[in-house]
Amino acid sequence: MFFWRRDRRCRKHDMAGIVFILAGGPAPDLDFLRGKIDSAKPAAIVCADGGARLARRLGLIPAAIVGDFDSLDDETVGFFSRRGSRILRWAAEKDETDTELALREALAMNPEAVWIFGALGGRLDHTLAGLSLLASGVGQGVDVRLLDPWCEAFLVRQERILEGEPGQTVSVFPLGGQAGGIDLEGFEYPLEEATMSVGHPYGISNRLAGSRGVIRVRHGALVVIRFFRAGDFPGGE
Repeated sequence: MFFWRRDRRCRKHDMAGIVFILAGGPAPDLDFLRGKIDSAKPAAIVCADGGARLARRLGLIPAAIVGDFDSLDDETVGFFSRRGSRILRWAAEKDETDTELALREALAMNPEAVWIFGALGGRLDHTLAGLSLLASGVGQGVDVRLLDPWCEAFLVRQERILEGEPGQTVSVFPLGGQAGGIDLEGFEYPLEEATMSVGHPYGISNRLAGSRGVIRVRHGALVVIRFFRAGDFPGGE
């Protein structure tokens, strides 16, 4: 077993690095997740309800498990409780999703970034809810992103530099209304001082022209979805 943050208080002044959240949606490929753990070396892992089952399969002991536990059995809860995980149980009648509650717990740890796994794919409403959580870290300057084996989704306000491979597909969408002053540099379809509005998704399926791209937005925010493998998509499309 591997344990992250044995100090269960997770005080703000002593946390740094990346916090992983294992959500309760479709489980990502275990080898993919192991690779991310090995490369990013997260400072803590938080599970949203059924995401604890994935942690157990991987031999991980999370710092905390959060949710109403409608998809997690008592035996698993007890297993992690005995090994030091904080168990934060909420009533089923709540306004927040389990992933939102897990993200609150992760942000309270004062991380540099939060990576959420198991929140893409599956139910469309849960995917949309996950995408809306990308804005949660803005006030703290925390980079929140959703990842699966195919892609990552994150929010851009002001500027973001992408390092990748030529041909990687990158799509951009306005979040919560109009976004303006958009520049895309290093893409096959560059933009300068552009505006994007909901209902006109012309930012889809752009591609990196080289190994580096720059996204700027002066007004509003953009959701960016970057596919890892050039020309390779789920289902072979």
